[in-house]
Amino acid sequence: MTSDAVRCIAPIWPAPPGVKALTTLRTAGVSQAPHESLNLAVHVDDNDVAVRENRRRLASALQLPGEPVWLRQVHGRRIVDATNAVSGCEADGARTAQSDVVCAVLTADCLPVFLCNRSGTEVAVLHAGWRGLAAGVIESGIAALESPPEQLVAGFGPAIGPRRFEIGAEVRERLLESDPSSSTAFAASANSGRWMADLYRLAALRLSRAGVTMAAVWAQYPCTYEQSDRYFSYRRSGVCGRMASLIWIDA
Repeated sequence: MTSDAVRCIAPIWPAPPGVKALTTLRTAGVSQAPHESLNLAVHVDDNDVAVRENRRRLASALQLPGEPVWLRQVHGRRIVDATNAVSGCEADGARTAQSDVVCAVLTADCLPVFLCNRSGTEVAVLHAGWRGLAAGVIESGIAALESPPEQLVAGFGPAIGPRRFEIGAEVRERLLESDPSSSTAFAASANSGRWMADLYRLAALRLSRAGVTMAAVWAQYPCTYEQSDRYFSYRRSGVCGRMASLIWIDA
């Protein structure tokens, strides 16, 4: 998807035609290094004027029906109703059942999770890093929707891949405590006592356990760490911008 040079990718999932979902790439903005260039976050010490211009370009390029409801993300499990929420509220996910309300999360390695029901009358997007997964952000996102889990479908945006996401044993234990079935999402690291974690699989297992059809069918899951020309990555760069994952119901 391209317009005014802003480029995005869409999840591959069986969403109804009226559900619009996408994740921005890092290009075509005005932010300077180390936030180069389409940084959409205000909390990473970027120039405020540049962020406002980047957000303006995003809205114009995608012809968004309204300003996205931007969240102050804290790696928790709170989900807000974007229909009534104000930008800057503390949450790690947003949902709506009203058309033309744009839900948004910001990421730079964490996993964006898109949800909608099969009839296209409810949508949500979640910010799912390891802390959010352990806290239950996926379960909270499902509970925030009125449709039962078996009527939902899910898709993923880009995140850090399993070859690059190294964690300590204590993090693995926290994730296993909250989901004992997720042992297959870890592989021993070459660094003694550490593990490589698969965020995509961790999220898919939780969705499946909750009764959601996991339908993100990328031929190869993109890795934000490895593709520096397309994605911001906190693990790779430390100081960097953020991509936006957006979802809304087209009127």
